[in-house]
Amino acid sequence: MPNDEKPTTSVWTRPRPQKREHLTREQIVAEAIRLLDAEGVEELSMRKLGTRLGTAATSLYRHVANKDELIELVVDDVYGEPDVPTVVDRTRWRTAVTHTAGELRAMTLRHPWIAPELGQVGLVHIGPNAMRMSSALLAQFEAAGFPADEMDQAMATLMAYVIGIATAEAAYLSVIARSGRTEQEWVAGLRPAFDEATQEHPRLRAGSSAQQDVHPQRIRDDNFAYGLDRVLDGLAARLTT
Repeated sequence: MPNDEKPTTSVWTRPRPQKREHLTREQIVAEAIRLLDAEGVEELSMRKLGTRLGTAATSLYRHVANKDELIELVVDDVYGEPDVPTVVDRTRWRTAVTHTAGELRAMTLRHPWIAPELGQVGLVHIGPNAMRMSSALLAQFEAAGFPADEMDQAMATLMAYVIGIATAEAAYLSVIARSGRTEQEWVAGLRPAFDEATQEHPRLRAGSSAQQDVHPQRIRDDNFAYGLDRVLDGLAARLTT
């Protein structure tokens, strides 16, 4: 029986339209990222983007078929930001992966709208930047000695940790940004209520008290590094089995 199912469509699976002098795909993507960074994905529309670019929305549709395709393009453009080592020797794979994880976290914090969109676009990203980044990360796990059938799983485990914690971190920072306070001011303002709430929870109170003089960003950085180290400890254990 012939297979009548239509293939999954993507902006990357159809021919790119011819360039037009007054507007390019790159200009559209760059302005869309600026809009997303400033206002969030809920405010992204082809009409609003066209206005920001000084053109009608119909002009954008010559380059992207719909908003989903635009999201594919902006996600891949952002994936081009991290500095990911491509040549790694076996003794330094963990250093390379740690660096890459830090770059991915920074990418997510710069563009807090991106994490939810990763799932909306799909679990497989076939844009050129996403492919280069994934290939470089796989090379790091290959250098470590992971077998071919386990490298993808190791990479997925790392990505799940980094994107998961960075998403929560970005949401927390967004709340602070809306308050108009610095992170230190926001945390200091919350402390009296937290101390009151933890009167009957001494473990929580002790942990918070031990860090009350530490800058909140330092705490976030340390927490990220601790979790990343434990993830890599678990992955490294696979190399000795």
